[in-house]
Amino acid sequence: MRWKAGDRSNVEDLRGGSGRRGGGMGVQLGIGGLLLLAVGSWLTGVNLFDVVAPADTAMSDSGVSRPVSSGPEEEKMVDFVDAVMGDLQQTWSQLLPNYQPTKVRLFRDSIQSACGLAGSASGPFYCPGDRQVYLDLSFFEELQRQLHAPGDFAQAYVIAHEVGHHVQHLTGVLEREPFAGNANERSVRVELQADCYAGVWGHQAAQPGRYAAGHVELDPGDLEEALNAAAAIGDDRLQKMSSGRVVPESFTHGTSAQRVSWLKRGMERGDPRACDTFAEPR
Repeated sequence: MRWKAGDRSNVEDLRGGSGRRGGGMGVQLGIGGLLLLAVGSWLTGVNLFDVVAPADTAMSDSGVSRPVSSGPEEEKMVDFVDAVMGDLQQTWSQLLPNYQPTKVRLFRDSIQSACGLAGSASGPFYCPGDRQVYLDLSFFEELQRQLHAPGDFAQAYVIAHEVGHHVQHLTGVLEREPFAGNANERSVRVELQADCYAGVWGHQAAQPGRYAAGHVELDPGDLEEALNAAAAIGDDRLQKMSSGRVVPESFTHGTSAQRVSWLKRGMERGDPRACDTFAEPR
């Protein structure tokens, strides 16, 4: 990927802050939550769509920031996240009428969001209660080391997926009733749609000449990085890695093949209307 460092206006740096415990519970939609399956610490059977906390409950006081101890490589990663996030905001502002921007809140170890207290092990997530994306940069190392999904576009796909959940919140998808009365089935379709939305942004980023205009632009081979990441976080693969067993009825994010398929659809069509996972078989 080719990108240029900006003014970091698309990130809120809370790496030196601390969140308070307690408060309301809520939805945390995260591509990275699946990583816990791979390392054997995923707590199964939790319905992520039961409750969405109002924005005024369990609000964060993590804005109390302390000096950040960080090296050049981590600071470059902050610039990367800012560049990707800025490009995502511009893209969705063009694609979605009345789009409302969001930011990435960077944290270390733990953070208090409107959806409750979350640790780094939760992975990146989107909280509808405060309309923010949350990310501990250490996840990208885990993505490469644990799941063997390296590459900058693989990392960008993770961010784009979480912004996809923001789009779903703005369009009312997250507030729908469970699909056919099945919360897990609904969860899978929500996650696959976020994958497709990530692909829609990837379609835009693949257009030639964007870098010269100050935008993120993909290089040859970047698509394979994202597809590899999508395959790495399929429910079937992660369950196999974690326990050696695959239990389809417990899936909440979709199989590797499904995730790859919907990401590719978004990349190929570049149109959010092609991402209606609720309207057709997965």
